[in-house]
Amino acid sequence: MAAGELFAAIRQEGDRYLAEVPNEWTQGRTSFGGYSAALAYEVARRLGGELPPLRSAQIAFVGPLFGDVELAARVLRKGRNATWIAVEITSEKGVGLSATFVFMQALDSRYDFDRVAAPADMVPLDKARDLPDSPMRPQFTRNLDMKFARPKPGEPQAELCWYVRLKERDGLDPMTELLLIADSLPPGVLGLGPIAAPMSSMTWQINLLTDQPATEDGWFMLESRAEHARDGSSHQTMGVWDASGRPLAAQTQSFALFG
Repeated sequence: MAAGELFAAIRQEGDRYLAEVPNEWTQGRTSFGGYSAALAYEVARRLGGELPPLRSAQIAFVGPLFGDVELAARVLRKGRNATWIAVEITSEKGVGLSATFVFMQALDSRYDFDRVAAPADMVPLDKARDLPDSPMRPQFTRNLDMKFARPKPGEPQAELCWYVRLKERDGLDPMTELLLIADSLPPGVLGLGPIAAPMSSMTWQINLLTDQPATEDGWFMLESRAEHARDGSSHQTMGVWDASGRPLAAQTQSFALFG
């Protein structure tokens, strides 16, 4: 089933929403983080009605989510310019995700600059090589096309940069599509080589730099860059650009590394 059909299938019963995490959108024993975040965003949109554009989301990956899930949403504050909506997703294992979304209208401002540059050595999309297939890839990646977006470094580096797009995009809200794939790269530490031990996302902050996340034929360029790793945790910065290098989102994420 295409992702757009899955999100359209979210149903409301009273003050709760019911949805499903199908096996094809999992990684290991839980939902792919981008899928559960997109589910939460879709429910926030429905609860909030007419909302300004999404500007920021703070997401905590609390526990595993799989199969049938329940979503509870509430408006934390609705101000003159911005609205905050909290969403919690639970399954039979308990709380799996807690998210806060901030929707804000554009304001007049004397500040207007952009320093979120795409990598200077990005490979043009039409020259990029496909990632090789591997049985080690998480299940959810079967829904994606992926290409290397930068030349192979001379020495291993704690960063990854790929072009990514959904194979089935019909029926998706553009912001839902962006959230769905913005977290689809492995942790940047894997640029140093394979890690046999498990790893798990703990928190994810995404700040939107546009309210129109469009791109060429569905292709986005994603980067994950590990800035620190010690005592079983890693901090990384991440970026999302369109296929021509226009910045769409800036992100940070924390990982638990069990080994």
